[in-house]
Amino acid sequence: MSYPTDELLALASETRATILQRLEAGPRTVGEIAQGLPVSRPAISQHLRILEQAKLVTEEYQGTRHIYRIDPTGLATLRTWLDRFWTRSLDAFAAEVERQNQTPHPSHAKQRRASRP
Repeated sequence: MSYPTDELLALASETRATILQRLEAGPRTVGEIAQGLPVSRPAISQHLRILEQAKLVTEEYQGTRHIYRIDPTGLATLRTWLDRFWTRSLDAFAAEVERQNQTPHPSHAKQRRASRP
C-alpha cells in the first residue's frame, strides 16, 4: 500500500478537518456545513471538492440540494495505512522487549552470584 497522500493532504486543512467532523453526525447540506465557519459557502464548496477527490466525502443530489456525507473509502485507506504503521511499531517494540528479556541484565547476574552459598 502506498502512502495515502491525497487523504492526508485533504485533512491537513483545519477547515476540511472541521467539515469532516461535522459530517460525523450525519449527512449535511453545504449551508449546514458552512454555518458558523469563518469562510464563505463557495470556499466550503471548494473544500468539499478536495475532500471528495480524496474520497473522504461523497455528494448526493436531492433536487437542488447537495447533500454531503462521509465516504468510508478514503477513511478505510487511512485506517489501513495507520494500522500497518501501528502494527509495525508494536511488533518492533515487542521484539525489543523480548530481546531485553532474553539478555541477562548485569545487575541480575550480580544478584545471582551474591546469593550463591
